[in-house]
Amino acid sequence: MKLIYIIIDGMGDLPVKELGDRTPLEAAQTPHMDALAKNGKTGLMYTVGKGMAPESDVAVVSVLGYDPFKYHVSRGALETVGAGMNMKSGDLAIRCNLGTIASDNISIIDRRAGRNLTQQEATELADAVTEQVKLESHPATLEFKSTVTYRAALVIRSKEGQLSGNIGNTDPAYKRINSVGVADLNAKMILKTCKPLDDTKEAKISAELVNEFTQKATIVLNQHEVNKKRVQQGKLKANVVLSRDAGNMIPKFPLLRELYGLNFVCLADMNVERGISKLAGMSLVDLPLPSKNLESDCKLRIKKLFKALPNYDGFYIHIKGPDEPGHDGNFKLKSELIEIIDKHFVGEMMQQIDLKDHLVCITADHSTPCALKAHSDDPVPVLIAGNNLQGDSVQSFSEKACKNGELGVLSKGTELVPKLVKFMKK
Repeated sequence: MKLIYIIIDGMGDLPVKELGDRTPLEAAQTPHMDALAKNGKTGLMYTVGKGMAPESDVAVVSVLGYDPFKYHVSRGALETVGAGMNMKSGDLAIRCNLGTIASDNISIIDRRAGRNLTQQEATELADAVTEQVKLESHPATLEFKSTVTYRAALVIRSKEGQLSGNIGNTDPAYKRINSVGVADLNAKMILKTCKPLDDTKEAKISAELVNEFTQKATIVLNQHEVNKKRVQQGKLKANVVLSRDAGNMIPKFPLLRELYGLNFVCLADMNVERGISKLAGMSLVDLPLPSKNLESDCKLRIKKLFKALPNYDGFYIHIKGPDEPGHDGNFKLKSELIEIIDKHFVGEMMQQIDLKDHLVCITADHSTPCALKAHSDDPVPVLIAGNNLQGDSVQSFSEKACKNGELGVLSKGTELVPKLVKFMKK
């Protein structure tokens, strides 16, 4: 028996008036996911908890079965592990965006620099920041790396003792609750000053270093030829580093194979998911970054899945796609991308497996409603099919349909993996 556990990033949504008061998933033509829903059990799930609009890292940790409030997690540490940066406990690791700030150095014009930064541009900018920014408020060195275009990671290493991850964000779109990063839906797009969240010397020094870095990085970025060319082309500068979810410890998770007796492999292309999977003891399948052709990405991942299928018991597959148009408010594109995943990943997969020998679970890590252009705390749909599971009364896969499923409403994402293992062993 094999477990194929598919997370479709940001798939959940709310009804959209222009789609006839349907969500992008409900409006999409998804015959393969609908067929699985008809033959399996369905429900809804709060991936972290009701009232929590989680960031991707917290949500993924939760849906892999780990309580993010128990196992201290920082997006910064996960990003650096996934990116292969040399972060050690005691260093300060931070998740960053290359964004656009106005000439007042306060007002944020775009948190993602227009979302059209090429990888080459981002790499050149990040390299310049690493080379030219010298930290002087305290003895420390830094490494700044573009992980995927505007997304980046920062490691600051103190020459005198340890640093603290218990500091606030400069990125206004996110806040920290009990060290867990969540979206701030009421945020004003103003660059925050990084502040210590406790009275320790380490936190105070760490916040000062981040503020110094932010100020000096903007000077370097504004002067860079990449940004001068972008302005000439009518594009936004990538002239500010927005930081969030700092950490100074590499989290330690109980290994999945020890918890459940299953040998897992990860098929994910983004650093945060790969970092979490690595810490959970999964093997990693080498995948390129997402391209602008989701159909091609899906076909490649199908090939990789079936090449790995004989060698593992569990397959954690994280598919990007619907999250970005959710952040952009593009409900039509979001629906189209869900259709591509259904046809070229789920459909191709179902042609090559026997459900009697496989348990398939499809869900999302969080909702990204187009109306909000941000993550929300809304529950996501879940389907579980295979291993001769008896179907419930649900006939399609959507937020509305799954509300009536036999699984009910899972109050936390941590409930799902134990349930999947239970169904596998039936």
